[in-house]
Amino acid sequence: MNAILSYMKRNYKVLIIVTVLAVALWSFIPKQEKAYDPEKDRILIELITFVVEKGHYSPEEIDDEFSKGVYKNYLESIDPSKRFFIQSDIEEFSKYETRLDDMIKSKDLTFFDLTHNRLKARMSEAKGFYEEILEKPFDFTADEQFSVDYDKQPYPANDNALRKRWEKQLKLSVLSSVVDKQKLQENPPADKGDKKADTKKPDDVKKTFAELEKEARESNLKSLNDYFDFIEDLKREEWFTMYLNAIAERFDPHTFYLAPNDKEKFDTSMRGSLEGIGARLLKKSDYIEISELIPGGPAWRGKELEPGDLIMKVAQGDEDPIDIAGMRIDDVVKKIKGPKGTEVRLTVKKVDGTIDVISIIREVVEIEETYAKSSIVKKDGKLYGIINLPKFYIDFENKDNRDAAKDVAVEVARLKEEGVEGIIMDLRNNGGGSLRTVVDITGLFIEKGPVVQVRSRSNDGSPNGRVEVLRDNDATVQWDGPLVVLVNNFSASASEIFAAAIQDYNRGIIMGSRHTYGKGTVQNIIDLNQFVRSSSMGDLGALKTTTQKFYRINGGSTQREGVYSDIVMPDRFSYIDMGERDMDYAMPWDKIAKADYRTANNNFSTIVSESKKRMASNPQFQLVDENAKWINEQKDDNTYSLEIDKFKAELTKNEAITKKFKALNDYKNNLKFEALKHDKKIFEKDPSFAEKKERWYESLSKDIYVEEAINVLDDMQVESPRKSEGIAKTTKTIKTR
Repeated sequence: MNAILSYMKRNYKVLIIVTVLAVALWSFIPKQEKAYDPEKDRILIELITFVVEKGHYSPEEIDDEFSKGVYKNYLESIDPSKRFFIQSDIEEFSKYETRLDDMIKSKDLTFFDLTHNRLKARMSEAKGFYEEILEKPFDFTADEQFSVDYDKQPYPANDNALRKRWEKQLKLSVLSSVVDKQKLQENPPADKGDKKADTKKPDDVKKTFAELEKEARESNLKSLNDYFDFIEDLKREEWFTMYLNAIAERFDPHTFYLAPNDKEKFDTSMRGSLEGIGARLLKKSDYIEISELIPGGPAWRGKELEPGDLIMKVAQGDEDPIDIAGMRIDDVVKKIKGPKGTEVRLTVKKVDGTIDVISIIREVVEIEETYAKSSIVKKDGKLYGIINLPKFYIDFENKDNRDAAKDVAVEVARLKEEGVEGIIMDLRNNGGGSLRTVVDITGLFIEKGPVVQVRSRSNDGSPNGRVEVLRDNDATVQWDGPLVVLVNNFSASASEIFAAAIQDYNRGIIMGSRHTYGKGTVQNIIDLNQFVRSSSMGDLGALKTTTQKFYRINGGSTQREGVYSDIVMPDRFSYIDMGERDMDYAMPWDKIAKADYRTANNNFSTIVSESKKRMASNPQFQLVDENAKWINEQKDDNTYSLEIDKFKAELTKNEAITKKFKALNDYKNNLKFEALKHDKKIFEKDPSFAEKKERWYESLSKDIYVEEAINVLDDMQVESPRKSEGIAKTTKTIKTR
């Protein structure tokens, strides 16, 4: 869901405004650098608010309401599980709740200094809490409960209440570990060829409950000690970055400050260099959520980790797992990353509430796996093609390198050579990328015309500036046959532009989740160092800020709403609000004038109706829908019994319910997906390439969504028969725009 940066390569207006006005800031630069220089912090506040005010698409007024948002964001970021501050702290802090706007404008650091120093003191006290609590065995016979819904919990009233909260939280963690250890003793996993698998003999001596409980307490103690070691190593500037982002993210969810190290990581990710398990992570309350799996990465290939899973613990190989509750996302990433070939074990809470331990061998995720790829499949004597596009990639520095538009054009041409009678564009989990490529790719399927509208802020700072219509100017059509676009909740940004254009032109059918992600904004990275004459302060980092907004050619924004599917397919998240609409301070949906375009003369109503009938009578889709309803019911169930028998009974109940949903992973669609002739020639020379493609074909053979998309293509053949000579007569050449 990265910003579409390519458009900004030729849009310097905002940067010029900001650069010209930046001279006003030069007088604030001090002469010398100090070990800790509060003036640097003041300059960063000044720079961030200045750049946002002058460059953001629709900057919020920095007033009392803005202040309340910053106050809330900041406290949630430094104490998300409310296990450090007590009510008297909050009462002391609260006098600043509506004053932060004035303090930001005057670069006053009083609030940050107060909260930062208090947090350090409270953390020091907490270390004494947990060490003492974990010295003695817990009593799991007492009828107690603990809620992990920290948002709804008040801050502890006093030190005694805070200690009690720590006791219950640690008790739950130890109880969960003990029950897991007991289950492993009773039912050791079978040896599947993994040298690390538990291969105990039946006559091995089992550990007593007391021994398991002691092990669990010791493991928790080690995890917390490691966590507090991380905390003690954090520099003041790293805590200050959290405060800066509490300010920046108040403007919108995609505006944030990148400290020098974070800027380096961002640049690396934009280049596509990914190392580790191949997953994107997102901070979610006290834990870390898997937001996206990188196609081709070890986590993606393992098929056990899924978007939405919450990481609770991280272990290195055979070492004891470390509880990451409350840990910063950067620190969690450091623990998950590691040398190629080493093992990391993640304890995760699945979307359905079950707890799994997933072992992953780290790798360098190859760029090749993020490129477009295609497959063919035969159904009832007809041949169809599927193109999977993980992202809209491009190399800004070298136009001769691969980009998504060139690659998709090649895949379409190869599918035509195979004689396919319909194409599926699979954009599920595609978080976006280059704007130029999405315009070019849309042009492969339409005659010339507008693809997307982009609006900038006006000269007076309002979001009613000039609208630019980005067009495909090539009248030829690479593929004019039946077309289905597959999307889901995680299809975002450029994916939504493509799906919206195909839908607005009535060119094909959009299938998938009820709606796509809903990110309809453009961000630009602004280097803050360009605004200072002296380098005495060191690297100041950068600001990623929202500068423009996308609109469909029908005039509607994709922001918040996303693109609604023509054919809605049940999935695990059907009844849960996900995407931009679920984010604080997300920019609103709005509408502008429609562009001038002509729709295709297609009538898909019968096809849509037939698909809905098929899915309604399909037992697998019925099971998916049942699972989605159960997940929705469970999502707010965050209270756990601390009495062992009740805890086990609840686990057993949930396991019994989820057992039938395991059948979803065993589904086979009885379709055979194969390589194109071009790929088969490469297979002969490159077995590893063949192995990767075969894994993809295998995943397609278990994919009920692709199966139904092929059924729809089949219906489209009847509705709109296609002449063979029409398939090869038009060819579009991708040009560099």
